[in-house]
Amino acid sequence: MDTLFRSLDLIEPGDLVIYSGSIESHHGLWLAVPCGCGICHRLDQFGLAEVRFALVDPWGERSGPHHARRESITRSAACG
Repeated sequence: MDTLFRSLDLIEPGDLVIYSGSIESHHGLWLAVPCGCGICHRLDQFGLAEVRFALVDPWGERSGPHHARRESITRSAACG
């Protein structure tokens, strides 16, 4: 099953990703975790399927963008 997810290039919690979204100052390497904010939580409760991510610095030095859309991130080659 893990191979199937990887072959589809799906983002899983804890994956290293490259952010290339609208906040240019935050472009670069992050860890993707499910966004746990109240807005995303309520959207999930309503059954909306769009998954959003909070991006965390792999070295623990700064927090990244929240509500990052799947279109704004790509899996890092380091995950493969």
